Amino acid sequence: MTVSRNLKKKQILRNNEYYHLQDVFDELHEKASNEYYFRDLMRIITSEKNILLAYRTIKTNKGSTTPGTDGRDITYYKNWGQEKFIYYFQNKLSNYFPKSVRRVEIPKPNGKIRPLGIPCMDDRIIQQCIKQVLEPICEAKFHNHSYGFRPNRATSHAIARANYLMWKNQLHYVVDIDIKGFFDNVHHGKLLKQLWQIGIRDKNLLSIIRKILKSEIQGLGVPEKGTPQGGIISPLLSNVVLNELDWWLSNQWETFKPRHQYSNVENKSRALKTTNLKEFFFVRYADDFKLFCRDYQTAQKIFIATKQWLQERLGLEISPEKSKITNVRKGKTEFLGFKLYVKKKRNKYVTRSNISDKAKQTMKKTLKEQVKTIQRNPSEKEANRLNAMILGMHNYYRTATLCNMDFKEIYYSVNKSLECRLKSQLTVIPNKSKTYMKLYGSYNTPAKGIKGIALFPIFGCKYLSPPRFSQEINNYTKRGRLLIHDKLNGYRHLIYYLLKQKSYNKSVEYKDNSISLIAGQRGKCFVTNKPLVIGNMECHHKHPIHLGGTDEYSNLVWLQTNVHKLVHATQSKTINKYLNELNLDKNGMRKVNSLRLLAENLEITL
Repeated sequence: MTVSRNLKKKQILRNNEYYHLQDVFDELHEKASNEYYFRDLMRIITSEKNILLAYRTIKTNKGSTTPGTDGRDITYYKNWGQEKFIYYFQNKLSNYFPKSVRRVEIPKPNGKIRPLGIPCMDDRIIQQCIKQVLEPICEAKFHNHSYGFRPNRATSHAIARANYLMWKNQLHYVVDIDIKGFFDNVHHGKLLKQLWQIGIRDKNLLSIIRKILKSEIQGLGVPEKGTPQGGIISPLLSNVVLNELDWWLSNQWETFKPRHQYSNVENKSRALKTTNLKEFFFVRYADDFKLFCRDYQTAQKIFIATKQWLQERLGLEISPEKSKITNVRKGKTEFLGFKLYVKKKRNKYVTRSNISDKAKQTMKKTLKEQVKTIQRNPSEKEANRLNAMILGMHNYYRTATLCNMDFKEIYYSVNKSLECRLKSQLTVIPNKSKTYMKLYGSYNTPAKGIKGIALFPIFGCKYLSPPRFSQEINNYTKRGRLLIHDKLNGYRHLIYYLLKQKSYNKSVEYKDNSISLIAGQRGKCFVTNKPLVIGNMECHHKHPIHLGGTDEYSNLVWLQTNVHKLVHATQSKTINKYLNELNLDKNGMRKVNSLRLLAENLEITL
């Protein structure tokens, strides 16, 4: 999971570089950091490169095949020409009216329903165009300790910050504040004012965002308030709403600016403790946030003040039954599926954590349901799906200090179901896969499996200390990006060249995949492994279009021009000419022949 998340971070940055937009986003971030007012953002939002980047980003999302109320998914644009695609969205943005939002209800573990709003694909692409431009501006304005729905940040970082405050700062009184139906109660007018206050003053853009917020919801009509969960821009807008709360809380202590300038944080903190200010810190992940205080009196005062501020400033109410003050020396506080508390060790309190009871029950139920599915359909696919579930649970909850004990409890419960329902199908697997050995090879227990697939041990979760977030990591600064990935040095000029080329007779999918592929091949010829040169490179369809081939990524390959001609050559004289020019080794000849066979040409024999 961590490797997958890191790859995703790098891919986002590479996508920005493919379309030569990273410098544009960097400039937006820098200007926002210097209190700049943006009045011409629609120019960037409607640019060709931004629209193509939005298509690429949406195409790689899991939800790209989920249709909206018009029944269309991302494949609808698959064979559109690039010029047609760009003109279509530029035209829509010039006089934008969103389509209705499809409503889907997802059952929650507590029996309630979570409503999701799924926009049509046109509107998702437009929202992505806007998000790409707004994000670098908002990132310059957001607080360091807001972790939800932001680039490079995860729940593990929020948990690490909470642990740090309880252990290092010894702040043991925790205020839990649960906003009642946050996403359904966001005030539209207030949100637009908050966007204006952080410097987004393009009136055309604000008008479009207002229309997005007012999009008709299927079966319910036009909403008066709220940002529907499921929209691409909704998480960013929700962070804008609560960013004001973040800074109000922070300015009470953490970022309070005294008249005197102190040389370090320790001196400042020591001086502030002599005033009437109340010492506390906060951690927020989306609408789930906690305040960490040193004593009960401070906790009580900040609890009342925050409740009042939310009501008066944002028009939001808190849930009385879920909002409370917890002394973590005596009780446990729940956060993002974890139970956090402290235990005394050598005259100092250290943090401890378990998986929450609700999360354990949900995992038990989910795994047992998959066992039932395997009972009805004992296949490799369903066995692999069960393994994916187990691995996902381990990756998320391994930052709980007592995760091993919690997963043993889950194992004993689920294993009964496994043994009873799959008794006739379960077999001992002597030869475990490389993945199994890499992840769970340290466990000596016999591996049982289905259809030759060894099932991952549910109890096999080892504690991993949650990583604290480095505030230097930033998608929109050169230094921040160096901590994530290296630039496309060596072949970025090829990407820029391709971006400038107009492909009138090619689909938007071909354009996107060919650019992505040249980075995938690291700017080198597939056959010769030599650097590609402008004027001596061609993108080849492995299975030709006239034989039913497509513009999919897997069907394309970049070749040197003479290699491409050799793949298609049929005359002996022509074949010999290019063989003499290329002087291919055995591996090169094997690749050429594999491409020739796919193109329904004869193999070349030497």
